Formats: sequence, C-alpha cells, structure tokens
Amino acid sequence: MSNSSGSALSVGRSLVYLIVAGIAWGTAGAAASLVFRVSDMGPLALSFWRCVGGLVLLLGALALRPRRAVARTAGEPRGRRAARILGTGVGLTVFQSAYFAAVQDTGLAVGTVVTLGAGPVLIAVGARLTMGEHLGRGGLLAAAGALAGLAVLVLGGGDAEVRPLGVTLAVVSAAGYAAITLLTRWLGRDGGGTDALATTTWAFAIGAVGLLPLAAAEGLVPHTESPVRVVLLLVYVAAVPTALAYALYFAGAAVVRAATVSVIMLLEPVSAALIAVSLLGEHLTAAIVLGTSLLLAAVMGLAFAEARTAVAHKRETETEAESERGVGAVVG
Repeated sequence: MSNSSGSALSVGRSLVYLIVAGIAWGTAGAAASLVFRVSDMGPLALSFWRCVGGLVLLLGALALRPRRAVARTAGEPRGRRAARILGTGVGLTVFQSAYFAAVQDTGLAVGTVVTLGAGPVLIAVGARLTMGEHLGRGGLLAAAGALAGLAVLVLGGGDAEVRPLGVTLAVVSAAGYAAITLLTRWLGRDGGGTDALATTTWAFAIGAVGLLPLAAAEGLVPHTESPVRVVLLLVYVAAVPTALAYALYFAGAAVVRAATVSVIMLLEPVSAALIAVSLLGEHLTAAIVLGTSLLLAAVMGLAFAEARTAVAHKRETETEAESERGVGAVVG
C-alpha cells in the first residue's frame, strides 16, 4: 500500500501498528495448532469460525468508525467494488483454510514460513505475467531464492519435520494471498478510493457462507475434553489475529511505504517459528533453518527492489516536472 499524506496517523505510530499486526498474525497458526491438539476440529471448520467471529467484530468496528472515514472512500464504482469484495472473499477463504491445513499437516513453523515466504514471490511473478510489471534483477534473484528455499524444505526436511503435502498446502495458501493482492492492484490501476476495512469485512461474510457446507461436513462442533479451552482459542483467533490485526494493518499500511510494510510483516513467520519451537515443541532442523532463511531473504530482496524502484520513479517524476516548469518559463 502507498503512503497517504492526508492521514492524521504519524509514521511512528503506524510502524507500531504494523509490528503489532505482524506479531498477532504469527499467533494465529499457534492457536490453530492448540485447537488441533485438544480437539478433532478440522481446518475448514476452524476457518469458518474465524470468518464468523471476524465478521461480527469487524462489523462492530465499521459501525463505530467516524463517518468521514467512509466519505473518503465512497467514490469507487459499484461494479468494481463488488468484484473486489467477491475476489477478496474467495482468495481470503483459500488463503486461511489452506494455511490452517498446512499447519495441521506439517507444523506451525514450516507452514507459516512457506506461506509468507512464497506469497510475495508469487505476487511479483503474477504482476509480471498479468500486468507487465518489471521484475528486474532483484525480483528474479528473489524468485530464485524462494524456489531454492522451498526445494531445501521439501527435499532436505525429512518426513518427521517437513511433509510435502503440508508444503503444497502452504503454497496454495500463498497463492490465495497473492490473488487478493493482484486483484487489488489490477482494480486500482485507474485510481479511485477504496475501503479496505469494509472490503475485508464483507470478504469474511463471503468466506463464512462459502465455507459453511464444507465445515458442516467436516464437523462444526468438535469433540473435545476441553470445550472451554477450544472456545477461548476460537475467540482469540477471531479477535486478535483477525479483527484487531487487520484493523491495525490497514491503518498502518495507509501511511508506511509498501516496501517497509513487506519487511515488517516478516515478523509474522519469525514470531510463528519462535512460538513453534519455544511453546509447541517443534524442532528446527538444519534444512528448515536454511530453507527458511532463503525464503525470508527473498522477501527482503523484493522489498528492497521495490524501494529502489519507487525512489527511481520519484526522481524521474521530479525531473519531468522541473523540465516542464523550465519550458513554461521560457515560453512565458
């Protein structure tokens, strides 16, 4: 997301919001792991309840926010807004359902790192194929690094730590995340205001409706000897890494540069890995550490490449503006 000079939120506070959002998102998979350990709830049912809980809380946030915030984003055409909401809803459903399934199959650390590491690379490649955005040398190196990281995880992890099915599900999750981002970019190429919070709210509604029959077949109400614990974990997933994290992310990303946001969001896989090792007893093999490092380095490479591109574009724009002013002065 791009900077918004009209925002009253300071850069410092925006950075804090993004840091909290990244850490909060990193705990979603940990909560899911605990739910899977103490009950027979499946990933689709968990994703359904996350959508329902997030929808209720975000509807409350929409009702409480100032009216002027709505007025600033009221100019988006209805057809484009409907396409944005529907696409975001489907992408968000695939993203979180496949992510929870990956965590269940291959563990929190690997599932989160693969999802968050592959996502930005898929976005860069997808933007090149669908919108002609230039990858550049940094983008190509990042894509190669991400592929190398995935290869190390799959081939060198061992069945006890890394399962190919779980890695595949994580890549599917990353594809859902990438699809949301690419759709947003494509629909926003001609400008116009957008309401990210409202879009996400209604996207959760679409996810809940779409997931209901699948979650019902899987089992909406799990069998467990710790029902209170399961309910508290579900409430936490809906409140902290969903409603709170999304609200903070949208507020912070509207002020901070997109490249900076990408780097800060690396806190999500890092925090998830720390939780997996320190609290959930997962083991990090040398292959997992190497593959993780390659994936995270790929994301950082993309972020820095984007920052350099943005600076170069700004300089070109300023040079063109100065040239136009010079021509105007001569003509005058």
